Amino acid sequence: MKFLSEYRDAGVVEQYLEAIHKLVTRPWSIMEVCGGQTHSLVKNGILQLLPKEINMIHGPGCPVCVTPVEIIDKAIWLADSGVVVCSFGDMLRVPGSKGSLLEAKARGADIRILYSPLEAVQIAAQNPDKQVVFFAVGFETTAPANALSVLMAQKQGLHNYSILASHVLVPPAIEAIMDDPESRVNGFLAAGHVCTIMGISEYYPLVEKYRVPIVVTGFEPADLLQGIYMTVKQLEDGRAELENQYARMVREEGNPAAKDTISQVFEVTDRMWRGLDVIPQSGYKVKPDLAEYDAEDKFEIPAGNPVDNAECIAGEIMKGIKKPFDCPNFGTKCKPENPLGAPMVSSEGACAAYYHFSGITLPEEQLK
Repeated sequence: MKFLSEYRDAGVVEQYLEAIHKLVTRPWSIMEVCGGQTHSLVKNGILQLLPKEINMIHGPGCPVCVTPVEIIDKAIWLADSGVVVCSFGDMLRVPGSKGSLLEAKARGADIRILYSPLEAVQIAAQNPDKQVVFFAVGFETTAPANALSVLMAQKQGLHNYSILASHVLVPPAIEAIMDDPESRVNGFLAAGHVCTIMGISEYYPLVEKYRVPIVVTGFEPADLLQGIYMTVKQLEDGRAELENQYARMVREEGNPAAKDTISQVFEVTDRMWRGLDVIPQSGYKVKPDLAEYDAEDKFEIPAGNPVDNAECIAGEIMKGIKKPFDCPNFGTKCKPENPLGAPMVSSEGACAAYYHFSGITLPEEQLK
């Protein structure tokens, strides 16, 4: 297939569904790591079309969802302190312990929604009397552009630009999920866009260590169903291998230029994941020799000890222990316009996907 429309073709989708129905003989739980994959599964009604034996578990692959409360609070503190804070739009309504960036903007803070961190560098160049911080959130996919913004600021001699980094990495998250005693994952659909940047070499040790199939998968309906088929085929055969369904985009080595850009600016560090605690060596931080571009090093941000909202079960949802509808506040006390946690407000959050696209009626007792 050559064109995007072919990956949405109903006939192709029906063929894969039929093949999966014929193949499966027992229950299997498969985690799609990426929130974009979750939205595609829910939006296209795939969950309802799969055989009852296939349980799709929604993983922690939503970067907004796993950004910890502490980092949100730091961004709000910077904004309230007169710093120009630039961010992607889906971060604005994510709740911290002291409200959200959107509420800070309503108070008069200079918070700007951008499509690229390179725009933030331009803002810094145009406003030399102001400090400009880009809220650098994301998985490996957004790391190259965020790193490039630092290199551009350095090249231009800008001393009023920095980033507040909250980057997280997929392979350590998979390891943390498999090490959790409550985990019931039999196989993974890995995020194709992450592997487009980083390649697939980091997944071979995970397959070997945990004896679980990992299939690198795209995001269209045919991609996902082919990825599910490949995973189920391995499970039914008693195999555990790394396979690449998304071969039209993903190469073994990834994108060397993007990886080189990342390595110039970032180094690996332990990282707190919202709802999941600290995962060792699971994130990026700015290297010490570029400390002037690290907002956490540049500004004296007060240390806090915020905790997640006790009414939100985001951690259990992102580990695959529970589904959004298992939350007693889903669709009632917790809605996109007033979220208790990030998965309800993020464009890749599992709760938001179920809320907008599932079409499943809430239990009557939750509607009271």
